[in-house]
Amino acid sequence: MKMFLKYSLFVSFNFLIVSSTIAQSSESDENRDNNNEIHFPPIEQLIDSAIKHNSNVQYRNLDIDAKATLLKTQHNLWLRNLGVQGVANYGTFDYFNSNSNNQSTTVLNTNSKQFNYGMGLFLKLPFYDLVDRKNQIGVAKIQLEQAKSMAQVQIDELRQLIIKLYEDILLKQKLLNIKSQSLGNAKVNMEMVEKEFRNGTIPVTEYVRLSDIVSRSEAEYENAKTDFISAKKILEEIVGFSFYKTNSNNK
Repeated sequence: MKMFLKYSLFVSFNFLIVSSTIAQSSESDENRDNNNEIHFPPIEQLIDSAIKHNSNVQYRNLDIDAKATLLKTQHNLWLRNLGVQGVANYGTFDYFNSNSNNQSTTVLNTNSKQFNYGMGLFLKLPFYDLVDRKNQIGVAKIQLEQAKSMAQVQIDELRQLIIKLYEDILLKQKLLNIKSQSLGNAKVNMEMVEKEFRNGTIPVTEYVRLSDIVSRSEAEYENAKTDFISAKKILEEIVGFSFYKTNSNNK
């Protein structure tokens, strides 16, 4: 009876030590994760930055500018039928002069070198331009509206992508913290198991089983860490700036 009571007290004492150590380790891991946790900017700020840096959106905006310029060109196209024309000549010119009276007619033929010039305005009204001008302007307007619509589609798709990536990276960050805590608990547990194994308190099979649990926890943590880092880099590439860890102790 005394041996049983002594063994029970020993097991209870070890259990309290393990529980206390695990709690301290979990609290330490949680503080470490919170101190190094990335606090992402508001999602609207990420969306605005992504729109500003996205090359497809920039291309669509340039296409809008090009279509707007073409529309102005169509409105001003009638000016090509309005112009100024000038003529300038220098050389020998023949002149004929006749003088008539009641009795006879006299004809004089002379030549001289001189400089002649002339200038005037002209306006042409081609029939095709008069008939098809409205259609040409209408097509230019439609092309401009199409360019604006495509730019808005690009922005909407980018906005949806940022929302999806933002929620995904928050989830991956939470999973990483959970895996980190689980790994910390498993390592603390393993330290106690190793001591008990060296003292011959637990069998080899139990030691191997707990070692496998720690190995799986490490693998799950590394996978979660890789997924989080990949999601972070992808989001950084799209929004055009990097996210940095914040330390709550410095706040």
